Amino acid sequence: MRRRVDLLRDRELFVSKATGCLIGLAVGDAMGDLGRSPEYRSRYGIITDLYPGARSTDDTEFGLLTARTLLDCGGNLTSEAVLTAWQKHIIEQGGVFERAGKPLHGAVENIKRGMRPPLSGIDNVQNNDDGAAMRISPIGIFCAGDPDRAAAMACIDAEISHHADGVWAAQAVAAAVAVAMVDASPETIVQTARRYIPDDSWLGRAFDRAMDICDRAGDILSAWEDLHTALWTPVHSMSAEAIPQVFAIFRLTAGDFRQGMFWAANFGRDADSIAAICGALSGALHGLTVIPERWVQQVRVASGVSLRFVRNEDVLNLAEALVDLVLSAEPVGGDSQ
Repeated sequence: MRRRVDLLRDRELFVSKATGCLIGLAVGDAMGDLGRSPEYRSRYGIITDLYPGARSTDDTEFGLLTARTLLDCGGNLTSEAVLTAWQKHIIEQGGVFERAGKPLHGAVENIKRGMRPPLSGIDNVQNNDDGAAMRISPIGIFCAGDPDRAAAMACIDAEISHHADGVWAAQAVAAAVAVAMVDASPETIVQTARRYIPDDSWLGRAFDRAMDICDRAGDILSAWEDLHTALWTPVHSMSAEAIPQVFAIFRLTAGDFRQGMFWAANFGRDADSIAAICGALSGALHGLTVIPERWVQQVRVASGVSLRFVRNEDVLNLAEALVDLVLSAEPVGGDSQ
């Protein structure tokens, strides 16, 4: 595993991993959305490609909001900076449109009422779903090699819309991306995620149940049915269901990008978020080169189905800007760890 300073000294590699992470998020989001579509399933049976018509959903677009928030505040992430970003990039541009989870809509309405984080996330509907975890990967990029810092910043971002399991899920994903960025093994990435989830929580117990399934099964085909039935909840986007499924798929495919996309995109349930987070983890681990160029070009500009501002954002440029923000603030000739 690399040190953070090693990554910072190799800008080309840092950019590859950052762009791999954000493009992986967007590819997984689009492929997972296809995988849930009866139209595409009836035509293709299973999803193995990023077919024409695939587009981003709220997973990608709120992920780009997190990236833009970090850039707007120069990496000095505070609750006030997150609030300012939501007001500027969501509320002042007409709000949240299609394809966004209930706590995202709820947080926007709470902000309009004058509520501030963390109350805007605490007094909010379905605030334990995976809507913060799906958007948090840019923080893992920014905090590459420093999972503690990633988890702390993820809490600041997540609490505007989420609480408890919803926040812990975001912290787990951000920390996992942070260590994937410095070449941690898939097992270490999964173990890192678990470290930021309280034992005495629904998410923690479900995560351990998923890992037990992986231990017993040994391969994804043998684990497939139990990962659905043992973790099933009436609302498929709950963190306690989706996040353990993400890390089970990532673990059982050993972090391989194409295998992860195949199994995650065809998982059903909250497949767009599951595949998006799997894609972000694998992209952070392996870099942009594991993603077909045609897929990169297809998702590099989001559709704006949820957030209008993303139509003017380029995913590759945002990822590179995050890298440059880190490098401008942190001298690479020092003893950073």
